[in-house]
Formats: sequence, structure tokens, C-alpha cells
Amino acid sequence: MERYYQKDIECAPYEEIRKIQSEKLVKQVKHVWDNVPYYRKKMEEKGVTPDDIKSVDDLHKLPFLSKKDLRDAYPYGLLGKPLKDCVRIHSTSGTTGKRVVAYYTQHDIDLWEDCCARAIMAAGGTDEDVVHVAYGYGLFTGGAGIHGGSHKVGSLTVPISSGNTDRQIMFINDLGATILCCTPSYAAYLGERFKEMGYGPDDIPLKAGIFGAEAWSEEMRADIEKTLGIKAYDIYGLTELSGPGVAFECSAQDGMHINEDHFIAEIIDPDTEEVLPEGSQGELVFTAVDKEAFPMIRYRTRDICKLTREKCSCGRTHVRMAKPMGRSDDMLIIRGVNVFPSQIETVLMNNGYAANYQIVVDRVNNTDTLDVQVEMTPEMFTDNVGEIEERQKKLVEGLKSMLGIKAKVSLLAPKSIARSEGKAVRVIDKRKI
Repeated sequence: MERYYQKDIECAPYEEIRKIQSEKLVKQVKHVWDNVPYYRKKMEEKGVTPDDIKSVDDLHKLPFLSKKDLRDAYPYGLLGKPLKDCVRIHSTSGTTGKRVVAYYTQHDIDLWEDCCARAIMAAGGTDEDVVHVAYGYGLFTGGAGIHGGSHKVGSLTVPISSGNTDRQIMFINDLGATILCCTPSYAAYLGERFKEMGYGPDDIPLKAGIFGAEAWSEEMRADIEKTLGIKAYDIYGLTELSGPGVAFECSAQDGMHINEDHFIAEIIDPDTEEVLPEGSQGELVFTAVDKEAFPMIRYRTRDICKLTREKCSCGRTHVRMAKPMGRSDDMLIIRGVNVFPSQIETVLMNNGYAANYQIVVDRVNNTDTLDVQVEMTPEMFTDNVGEIEERQKKLVEGLKSMLGIKAKVSLLAPKSIARSEGKAVRVIDKRKI
């Protein structure tokens, strides 16, 4: 049976959603014009005033915001409310330049937690569940958002944060945790650890997992579901927009429903900035129509994906976004070819390798090199050099077929790549470009 947290809005007709979006957008643009001088200046440069925005149909007239804008306006330049009205900040985990600091009023937090509650109930959560939150707490949005959503649902919430894997497993078993929330790479690691300790999927109390904050493939999902004996749901969010819960998967596991009463989604051509028709692949752009403290209008996420309004079996009517296939800024250009880590992961998983790998890019004699380092599973581990060379050759061929360029493949012993308790470090780019 499909469960909803706020059924009336989650299953509202498209016309009603558009009406809500239009009313909120008009109000939000006026709020930003009056209270955010940085964005008002951008509007003035584009020759737009709040009077030009009468509905969602006028959204394309507004200027974009980018990560560069957020850094340029750091720390208070995009604040939409006086500091005395703000009750919390969160910050991105970025390591380059200034961190993005996002601000929240209590109203912002309430709406964010509602979005996360929708995600938990879409994954089958109720007030009888034990939600094990192994996302990081602190400045990172993952732990706090899911934690608040779990409270709204009325579930028993275990705020364990990340790290100390054996303690995680003890609490999952002893408390009978039913829903696991963490990054997919950490879920894969927990599954690996459970297996080492002699637990099969039927011995683990979990029934579902809500995994996000990093890219993961369908092959990785299948592997996690098999190891932990769960149904694994995707969740999407950005610190700039609040955090996890901007979009989430339902029982159909066929794209993530965007909470359209709070976020308007567009797909644009990342080069021309032209808005593309539904079903086109391009860069995802979001407008947060009711955020007070940190109002984001036409924020370029850099995530590459598609949107669809095809009817969903779960009954929800909100537009669905496909799992992002990569990022327009994190995309690797190697010897002139666009390469996404998700493409490499697909080849590895299809050939039976676990989800622990690293992509090392370098430049030697003015030529890009691509080295894919991947662990063998304990079952396939061997010291037979000929067998390893044969397997590497097969992966080289598979990657060339997928990417169109040749990669070097290094098969490594199990556990030789450092495990991550947060976001996995998949790409090491050593080029000085």
C-alpha cells in the first residue's frame, strides 16, 4: 500500500500545482527584489522587475544564480531575512574556494522537514519504524534533514551520524532498525561488513534504505538491495535549496518526484542557457518558491538529467527527475571526450565488481591518461597473474565500448582502496589544467 505524508498536495492535479507555483513565484520575486540587493542588481542588469513576473510562464525572464554568485556574495549577500529571524545555517562540503553557507528561518526548516517526511513515507516509513540516520550531522545537511523528517513521521529516530561501522551494525541489530539513511557508498560498505560478520540479508532487520548525496548507478542499487535485503530508494537535494528532500523516489523506483509546491524545476542547455522541452537531457535548474532566509531563484545545479510527467503508478503527480547521469562541471573531459564516472561504474558493476573504485586522471607528455583502479571481490581474488590480466583486458574493452576512449585498468586486492563514511572520493584528477 502506497503511503503519503501530505496526500492532497502530493497527488494534486497539474493545474493546481501550476497555480500554487505561480502564486508563490510572484510573491518570492517581490521578496527577493525588496530584500536581496545582490539578486535585485542581477534583475536590473537583465531589465526585469517584479511587475514582469505574473506566473510560472515568466520564469525564463529571470537571471540565473550560480555557485560563483554564492561565493561572491559570501557570507551574507544573498540573505533574504534579518539575522534575528534566522535560526540555523548549513554549509556545503566543498573543498575549493569559499564554502556555500545556507540560512534557515524556522519556517524554512519546517518545510524542509515536511519534504523529508514525504520521502520517508514514500519509502514505506510509518510511526512504527526505526529510522537509522547514518548521514553526517553538523554543517552537512544530510543528517539534520532526514532526522527532522523522521520526527515529523513519528518514527523512532537513531541519530548515529557517520563512522564507527561496528557500532552502527550493533544498533541496527539491537534496535531492530528498519530504514537506513546514508550515502550509497557507505550502505555498500555496511553491507560488506555485515557479510564479513556472517549476516545474510534475512538476518538484517532493515527493510528499506534512503540513499543520496552522491551519484550511484542502478547496478550499485541492485548490489546494495541484494546484500542488505532491502528496497533502496534514491533521494536528491542540495544545501543551496535546503538539503535532502528536494526530490525522492516512490515505490515505483522510476525517477524522483520533485516537491513542486516548493521547488520549480527547469532543464536548460548548459552552454546556451536555453530552456529545453520536457524529456530533453540538460542541466537541472531550481527555483525555491517559499524559502525565506536563503531564496534561490533559477539556481544552476550543474546536474545533468531529464524530467518526465508521465503518469506514475504511485499516484503522485509531481514531475519526476531521472537519476543525474553526471554533472556539467564535474564531467571529465579526457582527450576531448566527455566522461561521466557513472558510465565507468556501470561497466564495472555489469562485470561483477563491487562499488569500490577510483578514477585517476593525469596528463603525461601532453596526453590525458585514464586509470581505473577497481577492487576485486573476495570471491574473484586470485594471485594468478594471467587470470588478472585477462580480466583487466575485458574491462578495458568494456570501457572503450562505453566511453569511446581507451582506459588503463588496475585490478586491486579486496579492501585496498580506503573506505569512505561520507561521500566517496571517486575521481582523482592530477592534471594541472
